[in-house]
Amino acid sequence: MDGTFSLVLLLLFVWCLCARRMERYALTAPVAFVLTGLLLAEGIGVLHLALPHETVTALAEITLVWVLFTDAARLSFRALRPELGLCVRLLGVGLPLCVALGSLLAAVLLPGVSGWGALYVGAALAPTDAALGATMMVNPDVPARIRRLINVESGLNDGIVTPFVVLALAGVTAAEGTAGPGASGQALVELLIGAAYGVALGLVAGLLLRAALRAGWATEDFAGAGVLALALLGYTSALALGGNGFVAAFLAGLAFGSAHGAPPRVLLYVEQSASLLSVVVWLVFGAVLLPAAFDVLTWQAVLYAVLSLTVVRMVPVALSLIGSGLDIRSVLFVGWFGPRGLASVIFGLLATEELSGPDRRNLVPVVGVTVLLSVLAHGLTSAPLAKRYGRAVPASTGRPPRELPELPVRAMAAGGLHGLRRRARNRRNTH
Repeated sequence: MDGTFSLVLLLLFVWCLCARRMERYALTAPVAFVLTGLLLAEGIGVLHLALPHETVTALAEITLVWVLFTDAARLSFRALRPELGLCVRLLGVGLPLCVALGSLLAAVLLPGVSGWGALYVGAALAPTDAALGATMMVNPDVPARIRRLINVESGLNDGIVTPFVVLALAGVTAAEGTAGPGASGQALVELLIGAAYGVALGLVAGLLLRAALRAGWATEDFAGAGVLALALLGYTSALALGGNGFVAAFLAGLAFGSAHGAPPRVLLYVEQSASLLSVVVWLVFGAVLLPAAFDVLTWQAVLYAVLSLTVVRMVPVALSLIGSGLDIRSVLFVGWFGPRGLASVIFGLLATEELSGPDRRNLVPVVGVTVLLSVLAHGLTSAPLAKRYGRAVPASTGRPPRELPELPVRAMAAGGLHGLRRRARNRRNTH
């Protein structure tokens, strides 16, 4: 076990040394660590991640908590105002349609999947991840308006679908007999408690930190560690109160960012910690979840994965953007760049730990193969399609952009931060 742990640490350090160089070849951290985990575990056999169930669950839960909190806390409603209508369309219309269409397709196409199982698949594979298109997110050829739209959607849709995933897993476990018959109702009560508690905690914490910084009682240098603890506190204390910790963490981040203003330095420590864990999650995905999924993979799961990345994503996006003023190229571009990533992986890991028997064999492989195809397809097409789209996009979408959007934490983990800094230096040099 010590040797395996040392190997993981070595891989992290090696990636640190060459992340910028790899970005030139459109090789993001998710692609690199998924393929590395799969190669070392199955191809060479030198990576043995025989992790206890408790360790996998803890890794998935902590990563999801930090990602939900930071993505919500970094949201600036003032900066979002120009694209507010488009964001409401994508999150309020497109996302529910995506969950519904994905659930319907799962119920029809996947054998032996119950209604709760179909809802789990549809919800778990609905959230997008900007990290898989990090080279697109920092490409100045793509209008800033479109990048902001994709960025905000990616930052919020995982928090929005989390309640549906929680309810679906509770329904599946109740059907399996591993939970009581009232598991779904209990899960709904937990969601409501977690939502109310998360909002209250985030507001109080944000106001207290802002007052402490202004009074000179606190410093931004150590405030990051406090916010890191606050994100986990929202999760653990919500569980202690009988609420859902994930919903509490997401809404606590949203309320905290609104109350405090959340300057970048305060959130940087949490973002870097989440970046580290997210890379480890990708490695675990490639070394543990994918081999297990391949053992029971069916043609129906592969077909569902292809349809999930195309029809299930692009049709709801197109319907939600009717009458928005965006041209057809922009609608197709936004629809295609809806990669499935970290949130879906974590939902898959949680299902692996909570489910057993036929349900796990039917549900987890679908998530695994969909994310794998997305990692490859979106990671490899990010740069060339962004360049082609940027040349063809009309000026009405906001081209040429001068400002770069803030990237969610997963895009930073994929190497997007290097691109931001390099392009900022290039612009200063040209001026």
